[in-house]
Amino acid sequence: MLPALMMLCACSEGVLDPKGPVGEQEKQLLIDALVPMLLVVIPVLALTLWFAWWFRASNARATYRPRWEYSGKIEFLIWIVPLLVILFVGTLAWSGAHQLDPYRPLTSNRKEIHVDVIAMDWRWLFVYPDEGVASVNELVIPQGTPVSFRLTSATVMNSFFIPSLGGQIYTMPGMQTRLSLLASEEGVYRGMAAQFSGDGFSDMHFRVKVTSDAAFSSWVQHARAVGATMDALSFDNLVATRGTSPVSYYTLLDNGVFDHAVSSTSQRHAGDSSMPRVAARIDSSSGSEH
Repeated sequence: MLPALMMLCACSEGVLDPKGPVGEQEKQLLIDALVPMLLVVIPVLALTLWFAWWFRASNARATYRPRWEYSGKIEFLIWIVPLLVILFVGTLAWSGAHQLDPYRPLTSNRKEIHVDVIAMDWRWLFVYPDEGVASVNELVIPQGTPVSFRLTSATVMNSFFIPSLGGQIYTMPGMQTRLSLLASEEGVYRGMAAQFSGDGFSDMHFRVKVTSDAAFSSWVQHARAVGATMDALSFDNLVATRGTSPVSYYTLLDNGVFDHAVSSTSQRHAGDSSMPRVAARIDSSSGSEH
């Protein structure tokens, strides 16, 4: 286990090499939970090897006690240590779940930007409502700026994940989830779909470019200049085109693309009467919390 952990730590990209505060907290949570669990795993493995060696057939010093059945000290040890580990890890999980609440805005002296994420078969659409642009399979964000994501799916349930930044979150048709991230270093990172969703799942990845403020502004201008226009009709055509896509850009004719994706998917799933009620409960609960 320890050699495997060391190999993972050597990875140049992923959850063990975070590039943002959310990823840093998630990494620390993993390490904090791993250490007490090793207090159980390592002694068990060591004692297994020691028992096999000590009670070997050639060891005349090993005492055979067929009627031995109870030791208060051993019973206390094998119960109290796992119990303490469970209590400690449970406390970590509870506190970490609240500290890393994806709906909680990140604390920063910089104004956050808003990005709407829409999963399709099998590509990602990133909509920047304030900038009036959208991109397929390319997410560009400025370094050091909090990013507030709204996420949904125009087809089937999926999972949005940027290992270097943290925060895997589900995208569900007819519903919306939220996520807050911040990138502390400029660079190009890997984004992916973390849930099997059909034939093109293995190619459903995207690149994340973390740039300076000036470079981000230039990218927005470039997307406006070269992008095709996007409205509800062109969005529906993009959803209907199944398969992977190269990076492409769009200029928004209106800012209702995300809401259209949620409502149109809800209508397609109208046969499932539970979906509107579930979506309403999530929207109302998120509104009351924030």
